[in-house]
Amino acid sequence: MTVVLVTGGAGYIGAHACKTLARAGYTPVAFDNLSTGWESAVRFGPFEQGDLLDRDRLAEVFARHRPSAVMHFAALSQVGEAMREPARYWRNNLCGSLNLAEAAVEAGCRNFVFSSTCAVYGEQDGVTLDEDSPQQPVNAYGASKRAVEDMLRDMSVTHRLRTVIFRYFNVAGADPEAEVGEHHEPETHLVPLVLQAIDGQRPALTIHGTDYATPDGTCIRDYVHVSDLVEAHVLGLKWLEQGGEARVFNLGTGHGFSVREVIEAARRATNRPVPVEEGPRRPGDCTRLVSGSDRAGRELGWTPARSTLAEMIGDAWRWHRTGGYGR
Repeated sequence: MTVVLVTGGAGYIGAHACKTLARAGYTPVAFDNLSTGWESAVRFGPFEQGDLLDRDRLAEVFARHRPSAVMHFAALSQVGEAMREPARYWRNNLCGSLNLAEAAVEAGCRNFVFSSTCAVYGEQDGVTLDEDSPQQPVNAYGASKRAVEDMLRDMSVTHRLRTVIFRYFNVAGADPEAEVGEHHEPETHLVPLVLQAIDGQRPALTIHGTDYATPDGTCIRDYVHVSDLVEAHVLGLKWLEQGGEARVFNLGTGHGFSVREVIEAARRATNRPVPVEEGPRRPGDCTRLVSGSDRAGRELGWTPARSTLAEMIGDAWRWHRTGGYGR
């Protein structure tokens, strides 16, 4: 079977990618330092604990498993933390990715699928964000991801590294079969925070900013189901295997929902009230981020089939009620 090295394979998106890869006939090897991931999330292939900043460890893993491709999810990704500790984000996200790309090239592993972010676009309200939109990141998270994209493009020229880059919008939901899901400690993502408030695990959900220039004053984001997202990654891998050229794809639905709309959808999906409190804006948060591109649909045949609020929250609620990895 074809082996794929999945960095961040014990994390939220990486674990779902491993399951989808295994179902598609690949052998996913999860590589993770467990700083935010869970070893119990590694259920669909081998596990290798290690850090992207450790070149020797990367070389060992490439030599042992001889992957034909890399799916690179591992990264620090919290906007607030990126504002407070930018150097840590540059070191981990850029230096770690450079180590990984160099190790892949040295091992003859030329197919590289990279998890980027819509944060590379920054604050561009009222603009349709497609793959050619200007990149104006407003924090070290988005800036470090943009730098990795630039590095991969350069290496594709000099080292024949073949890349697909996915810039995705807000990821939500969980495996419909509830085998893996979203579990962070501490939790920072909106949907699981809403569910924790509903379930009494926190006193209330804090809405960070109610004075944005949106219809209800709260931020608007484009949400995509994690299962749809990782399906796009498998399609991107097959694109490279079939000789497709290096490409960048946005992954979003083209529809934005505000924080208050997500809260209302969660109330309907669970049939429970959502305790809410209002707080100030967070530094680095943009008003509106919505994809305006259908390139992934046209070129990869990707369809975000489960990316409705009802399905994303319903699947997340089913996973939430299992207790996650830590309990």
